[in-house]
Amino acid sequence: MSAPEATDPLWDIEQVSAYLKVPKRTLYAWRTHRYGPKGIRVGRYVRYRRSVVIEWVDLMEHSDDE
Repeated sequence: MSAPEATDPLWDIEQVSAYLKVPKRTLYAWRTHRYGPKGIRVGRYVRYRRSVVIEWVDLMEHSDDE
């Protein structure tokens, strides 16, 4: 495991929902359709690396510029 991954916190669905200001149900739907930030399954739970969520938002922001 590289150093950035070791210090990059995992967010739960509630934290991602709050950060993106979308309902948890939307995140689950996005995951079903392979849209949105990539989640990691940890047992029966889905977790998201903070950096991946922020990078995904940046990509969405820049894709609107085109």
